[in-house]
Amino acid sequence: MSYFYKTESPKVLAAVRAWDEKKAAWNAKREHLGRIFGADASPMYSGSRNYVGGIKLSASRDLDVHWCRPDEYGYRSLRRNAKHAKGTEKEVRSTEKDVHQHLLNLWEAHCPSDIDQDEMWEAIGVERGGIWLSGGVCFSHGETVYLNLGSKAADGDVDGLVEIVSSEYETARQRVLNARKAA
Repeated sequence: MSYFYKTESPKVLAAVRAWDEKKAAWNAKREHLGRIFGADASPMYSGSRNYVGGIKLSASRDLDVHWCRPDEYGYRSLRRNAKHAKGTEKEVRSTEKDVHQHLLNLWEAHCPSDIDQDEMWEAIGVERGGIWLSGGVCFSHGETVYLNLGSKAADGDVDGLVEIVSSEYETARQRVLNARKAA
């Protein structure tokens, strides 16, 4: 079941906007990492955490020295250590280790740190356990924050929270989506 809310609280609006800015900055860094490696960097999600899971490289076995095999989406994660093919000569192994260290240095220098949406939910005042068990999303439109929670919000937890009908929530959501398409 979904519960729809809105609030015009400056505190809640600031928390949602801060999260939106943080996620946009994280996405920009993720895209930059992809450009450094010449392919898309994967936006991965685990619970409320966002992280980079790999790079969309070819499935060529030539890349297996440095990269794990592609996952079901075609992304490859960088190995911690080079994985040399059996029978590889000592000089080649040394070169592969040097190349791998260079790749690790690039990854460490440019891969954005994980970010966690729980920080936003905590700043808003929504019980994170309810989010983990039942889900929830929110967005801002103008000076209003709209929330769709999978469990009923406790009275007084979120500043100025007012329950609304789903059609009001959906109208605001469509306006935001249309504005994104137009941009």
